[in-house]
Formats: sequence, structure tokens, C-alpha cells
Amino acid sequence: MRTVTRKLALWRNDLDNGVCAVPEELRDREAMTVVLEHRSRGVTPLRLEFASALQQDVEWQLTGIDWPDDVRPGVLVSVTWSGRDQVTLRTTPLDEPVRVDGLDYFHEYDPKVATREFDSGTSNRGRVLHAVRRQGRIFDDGSAALAASSVAKLAGLGRGQRGTFLLDNALDQLTREGYLTRVTGSLDSSGYPSYPAVPGQKTAEMLFYAPLVEPVPIDDDRAEHWVDGFVRKLPRGAQASEKQVTLHDEVDPDAPLEPGYTYVKRHHRSG
Repeated sequence: MRTVTRKLALWRNDLDNGVCAVPEELRDREAMTVVLEHRSRGVTPLRLEFASALQQDVEWQLTGIDWPDDVRPGVLVSVTWSGRDQVTLRTTPLDEPVRVDGLDYFHEYDPKVATREFDSGTSNRGRVLHAVRRQGRIFDDGSAALAASSVAKLAGLGRGQRGTFLLDNALDQLTREGYLTRVTGSLDSSGYPSYPAVPGQKTAEMLFYAPLVEPVPIDDDRAEHWVDGFVRKLPRGAQASEKQVTLHDEVDPDAPLEPGYTYVKRHHRSG
């Protein structure tokens, strides 16, 4: 029987419930042995075995998998079956681990799923960021765009003056931290957002999210901390404000801020 291999991204539900989607060819199997080949934190080899049963949810999936703690939502897994009662799951270490908005990734991952599945928390700031990342249009690099007019309802911060006040404060914080940028995009007839704007569509103010991807530091301190000022790439067509250019020039007067980049000043960030 031919070998069947499928590569897929893991969702938070997969990790929380110990499951993994499998090729349709396995649907008639009652029990399987799952072999997980994985490198802990991308370094230490692990070979784990689990007794698994098949169940059908939206699709067929293996159950009973105890995913290692360093497997994040969005991590890619190769599922291989050779016609026996065994399925092999493999993750692929990154050459250089990366930290995506504070969450460390040691294995290859799908940026779109990582954006969708990120837990932004229940603070006002987190609820606004959650709305953009879960309800906005997600691009291949993990960036997202959502019409600014939709955020108030989706974030659920309330109505009237108080709701507006809470939303404005959350947006100011997210903009200051470099998570969100205000840009001009467009909406099609069904309200689907595009950025950059598509000719012929109705223009609309957008909130644009771009993941902050940086190397994992050797000394991994996830507690609350101060983040030094840094230069961050802007979405296409956007330019830094005069204020951000001035702040950057004060810090590094010998290296002018390049077009298409902005400066995020030093700020406090929770873990």
C-alpha cells in the first residue's frame, strides 16, 4: 500500500484536546499507534508513542496525543501512514527559533494560524487585538487588517461614551506598543477588507496588525518587562508619523529612519 503523507498546522483545539487530523484513507481503522518524532525546543530529540483511537469530528482525527509543551498553535506537523496500524507525526525544528509577539516558536509554523490562534487575554487591550486577529483578514505573513468601524462591536467594550473611552485607550496602547497601525484600505460589497485599497472599492480606515518576529533571546525572561525602542516595518503604503521620526532621530541621529518603517519607543509590556 502506498505511503500517505499530509502536512498540516495544529490549532489550539488540537493541542488542548490531544488530537490530530489524519488523511481520509485512515477512516476505517479502529485503533492506531502514534509515533511522535520531535525535538524539544528544537534541540533535544524525542520519540514518543501513544495508543490512539480514530474519531470523526469535522474530519477524521487521532486521539490520545500528549503534545509537548513547546508545540504552539500553528506549528506544522507531517502526518505519515504506510498502511500499517501506525502513524508517524513529525515536527521540523527552525534553524533559528523566533519569538512571535512574546510566544516562542522552535518549529516550523503557519503564520496565518499563529495569528488566528494567539491568546490575547481578556484585558481591553487584549480584546481589541483579539478582534483584529480573529475577525480581520489574515495575510500569508500573519498580518491582519480589519475595518476600524467594526472593532467597537467585535471587541465588546460597551456602548456610549464609556465604550468609546475604553476603545480609544486600548487602541492608543496597541499603537504605542507597535501592534496596530492605522491605514487606509477598502471594502468590497460584502464588507470584506482589502489592504492596500483595491481600485473601485469603497475606501475605509483599517487597523493593521503585523506580528513582531524577533530571535528568541538566550536568557528567556517571560515576566513583565521593559521593551527597548525598536524600528518596525510598516504595512505597504504607510509611513511613520512626524512624531515617530522625531523620536527616532533623538535616539539615533546618525541613521535616518528609512521610508516604510516606524519607531516604537521604549515601553512596558506584560509577559
